[in-house]
Amino acid sequence: MDEALKQRIEFLKETDKMKTILRQNWVIGRSRREDDAAHSWHCALMAMTLAPYAKPEINVDRAVKMLLVHDLVEIYAGDTPCYDVDVVKTQETREKAAASKVESLLPEVQGKEYRALWEEFSACETEDAKYAVTIDHLQPLFLNYFTDGASWQTRTVSKAQVLKRNAIAKETVPELYPVIESAVEELYQKGLLS
Repeated sequence: MDEALKQRIEFLKETDKMKTILRQNWVIGRSRREDDAAHSWHCALMAMTLAPYAKPEINVDRAVKMLLVHDLVEIYAGDTPCYDVDVVKTQETREKAAASKVESLLPEVQGKEYRALWEEFSACETEDAKYAVTIDHLQPLFLNYFTDGASWQTRTVSKAQVLKRNAIAKETVPELYPVIESAVEELYQKGLLS
């Protein structure tokens, strides 16, 4: 077996750890909390499924690639609950160090490619990255909508916070934004958001 193949196999073995990184969200049915691997897969599937609502200039395939690698850093940095202000303060530093570690696991060219996708996603400046981030933010809202705010029951999350986090959808999937607003309003009216 050549060295590059050996590296790739080790990378795939290491990234299996994403299945053990628990997130704050509960899966629909509330049988367990979601893990990073399930989140990344669901985001990629959502990006493909909701592609007809994306602005035409968005390259959905590139966004899907970003969604598949965007949380690899959490193998080493852990999940950062988006509404936990204290933990968010250290997120960038932890994740940059983790991104270097992830990059080093692969042959150089492929490692740099994955790192570039992660950095583009994190910077959220290109149309493709904005769409990927939109989906990344929408997926937990989707889960909370169908679990009656299960992950929000352990902390106080406000309607304003959820709308602010999902505001990027106005730009990337403008047709869907009224549906998002309506879902948030419904959750607020049920008393699931402050």
